[in-house]
Amino acid sequence: MKGKTVVITGASSGIGKALAYEFAARGSKVVMGARNVDQLKEIAEDIRQQGGEVAFAQTNVTVEDECKNLIDLAVKNFGQVDVLINNAGISMRALFNDADVSVIKRLMDVNFWGTVYCTKSALPHLLKNKGSVVAVSSIAGIKGLPGRTGYSASKFAIHGFMESLRIENLKTGLHVLMAYPGFTSSNIRNAALVADGKEQGNSPLDEGKIMSAEEVAKHIYKAVKNKKTSLVLTTQGKLTVFLSKFFSSVLDKIVFNHMAKEPDSPFK
Repeated sequence: MKGKTVVITGASSGIGKALAYEFAARGSKVVMGARNVDQLKEIAEDIRQQGGEVAFAQTNVTVEDECKNLIDLAVKNFGQVDVLINNAGISMRALFNDADVSVIKRLMDVNFWGTVYCTKSALPHLLKNKGSVVAVSSIAGIKGLPGRTGYSASKFAIHGFMESLRIENLKTGLHVLMAYPGFTSSNIRNAALVADGKEQGNSPLDEGKIMSAEEVAKHIYKAVKNKKTSLVLTTQGKLTVFLSKFFSSVLDKIVFNHMAKEPDSPFK
């Protein structure tokens, strides 16, 4: 991946930030997009001090023009786009019965449409270089999670979009990767939306006991390098995939009971 230009959305924190450091350390030219431009600037300065090449732009992935501007920045600074990692995303935590529909729409705008907008702008460059397009999904994109209806819906939509894109490009050389991390230590749960659209503020999980964003980034880097089409992380995630194929009804009960044990769970 040395010398490759890698565009990463949601790069100001969590998995996106870890991906920026991982690819930069491996010699890639990194282009970061996120809404928090101050955080992007700090990360970029740190990467440059370590000898990396980096550019960044404030990017709200729900705005198609801002997605295009991010891709244009990559081409302007480094002449090409070899990898696009669609990582920007938000979550939710509320029963569908209680949640305002605007919460579901917001998740679809960020998670699904953000992926579509960025991929649309990057695709001509990726096809030219036989590059890679990556979607950082979730186990919630394989198995619907209670209390996360909008999140699971957006991740299932991304799965369908990316799978179709892969099949359309079987003869073009485009590499399409779906990455399915399990629970990962990041800011996504703190920023998860509750029923009225406000951020919940505190994570219901013990962040120290789940996979770190840095470890996830290393796995994704290797999967891109080796042109894998699917990456399922954590033992829990792999077990979920297995059970969803052969013991779906049993898995429903397991998932319900697991999620109901969360502190302040919206359901019991």
